[in-house]
Amino acid sequence: MASLPKSSMIFLAVLAVILPARAQLDPNYYDYICPQALPTIRRIVEQSVANEPRLGASLLRLHFHDCFVNGCDGSILLDDTSNLVGEKTAPPNRSLRGFEVVDRIKEAVDSACKDYVVSCADILAVAARDSVVALGGRSYEVLLGRRDSRTASLNDVRNSLPPPSSNRADLEEKFRAQGLSTKDLVVLSGAHTIGQAACRSFRDRIYNDSDIDAGFASSLRERCPSSGNDDNLAPLDPTANRFDVAYYSELSHRKGLLHSDQQLFQGDDSESDNLVKHYSTNLGSFWDDFGVSMIRMGNIRPRTGDSGEIRRRCGAVN
Repeated sequence: MASLPKSSMIFLAVLAVILPARAQLDPNYYDYICPQALPTIRRIVEQSVANEPRLGASLLRLHFHDCFVNGCDGSILLDDTSNLVGEKTAPPNRSLRGFEVVDRIKEAVDSACKDYVVSCADILAVAARDSVVALGGRSYEVLLGRRDSRTASLNDVRNSLPPPSSNRADLEEKFRAQGLSTKDLVVLSGAHTIGQAACRSFRDRIYNDSDIDAGFASSLRERCPSSGNDDNLAPLDPTANRFDVAYYSELSHRKGLLHSDQQLFQGDDSESDNLVKHYSTNLGSFWDDFGVSMIRMGNIRPRTGDSGEIRRRCGAVN
């Protein structure tokens, strides 16, 4: 057998350090099964984000919410039935968007591949990456070969996803439970450099928190009164359609929109504080580390081999 080039050996060694249990996932998984799969996903994501930039954040959020509840297995996409009360209707997930884009991607890749070979879980992982790129971020290599879950659990959502009211200790605990570090927490929270949040998720912060810039809070109260208008939106950072580091800069000036965001920077010289300060002035470093942390998150308990299935429709088991 021919020896691998030195560059390939280095790449594999790095992956072995990052992912000690990568569970048979492979960045080249679809190269022979269906070479058109990834270009098809990218095309539809680019079209969707061009038409509505907010969808980029929505697709990225779907992948996060999927992975944190029983692993990256597409369970977030399952509709409720008489026999299954799944994750979609759990309170933290009721504001999720982009399901129709995932359905469009699924139909297109199945047609391009002329078979059901691309899992909904992999679609979420690839669409998240392509959304980042579509909004100006740097690409990263997605590990592939996940299969889809046949089950979902509403109760597990409550136990796994950190709410916007979380403090730093709660956030770190939720991430540790997934095998993710404080650095992963700060880096992955940087996904909030794109997208918007509804008034209901930041009302308590702008009326009750003390670690908030007074002018920032006052400006937000105009669109989010103390009661009513729960669905009014505010950008998570000033450049909500661009994947940059404005999110971290805002945190360092106590202008995080969500309580949980501002918890990452408290001015106490903690690890998370120092990471926020670092990324606020180092775009390339953020992009590099974001790709690494997304690979780590995407490797949370994937179903591979004979586990699960490849769904014919993302909203229902076969």
